[in-house]
Amino acid sequence: MTAPANAPTLQEAIDRAGSPVRLLWQPGTAPWTVPVVEPEYDGWALEQEAWRSAVAISDLSFHMSDTVYEGPDATRLLSEVSANNYESFAIGQAKQFVPVAHDGNIIVDGILLREAEQRYVLTGVPASQSWVNFHADRGGYDVTHTTDPDSSVRRGGDPKVFRFQIQGPAALELVASAFGGPLPETKFFHSLVTELDGRPVRALRHGMAGQAGYEFIGDFADYDAIKGALMRAGEPLGLRHVGGLAYFTNGVESGWIPTPTPAIYTDPRLEDYRRSLSAFSYEGKKPLTGSYYSERIEDYYISPWELGYGRSISFNHDFIGRDALEAARDEVRRTKVTLEFDEDDVRRVFGADLGHLYDYGRFRIERDGELVGMTFWTANIAPVGRVLALSLVDTVAATPGTQVEVVWGEHPGHGTAPDADLGFERIRATVQLSPYNEYARTAYRSNATV
Repeated sequence: MTAPANAPTLQEAIDRAGSPVRLLWQPGTAPWTVPVVEPEYDGWALEQEAWRSAVAISDLSFHMSDTVYEGPDATRLLSEVSANNYESFAIGQAKQFVPVAHDGNIIVDGILLREAEQRYVLTGVPASQSWVNFHADRGGYDVTHTTDPDSSVRRGGDPKVFRFQIQGPAALELVASAFGGPLPETKFFHSLVTELDGRPVRALRHGMAGQAGYEFIGDFADYDAIKGALMRAGEPLGLRHVGGLAYFTNGVESGWIPTPTPAIYTDPRLEDYRRSLSAFSYEGKKPLTGSYYSERIEDYYISPWELGYGRSISFNHDFIGRDALEAARDEVRRTKVTLEFDEDDVRRVFGADLGHLYDYGRFRIERDGELVGMTFWTANIAPVGRVLALSLVDTVAATPGTQVEVVWGEHPGHGTAPDADLGFERIRATVQLSPYNEYARTAYRSNATV
């Protein structure tokens, strides 16, 4: 959301609301969808099936923010504000960016691509970029940063870059057809610069939901030409265009929690940071919804260890939150899991025609009437005929096969006890591993490097 002139800061908004939770708690908020891209092209179920059994194209050009960091101190800046390993960071490589606050909990992740010796691009939810920008400006670093926001907040004009993701069992066949032959062998999350239709393109070896694929990135002036070339190459293979609704559901199967609550709202050491952010920023407007309610914003914070980012963490350098993050390694109390909703309960609560059911609310997970966790992303995965919820649960409830209940409803917020009996529906669920997709959990993830 674009901030009006003289908008209050995040700290001012918190003070006026009375607490961070009172500011962010917005029951009934509709899930955010990808801007510009159509919600559906061929239908929710067909688009989900395409990346599983054929090939799909996702247009990621419009819903992510990009910030470029360049200068002699670019590497030093990034290494001092994140837990990543920069000694093993090759040019052309991308990494899951892991910035943490002083308490060791995550800000928000992103994808960090090293384009040159002292040039990086950080892509994703803007909260991680705001964190780096603040320290770049206040820390005396010899570095410049330029942000291209996502299209939901951009004040007119096109993005600076296009980004197309090709994924599915036939992805490599499509790529070979489009480029006139296979691309050179590239490691997972590494990239090369090549040409398509006479235009330069960066090909990042990537994919979602465990399927093979590439992400193609280039100057937005070439958007139509590159997309057209990929679509033509994919037509004989049954290529489907993934809409903005189905796109987010691939994270449920691949085990990626994309929008954790930034751990920034109460720490006195971060007051200046909160005053640098607008009340209309991501941090001020990302709503909390669902049946999991707490007056303590800290109850929504997440450790990178809980997110499964251990392989991306390195303690070979000093960074903000280092000691707390290292201490938390032996104190992890929650585990990321996938919940399979009971089919009878799904029909009872949602009806027989689920359609594009998805929700990013935080819903209570209970075992024997006791709170054991919360959901993060719930979606109908049509090809497997299941409603799945990517969740965090206490380790005592994390064993696959454990039976739990999801409390489905919208807690009204302040003034009502977090565990009040509000007559909400209860959906039985079975704990399963995360990632839910077996390939994503085994072969695909084993290719990841720090």
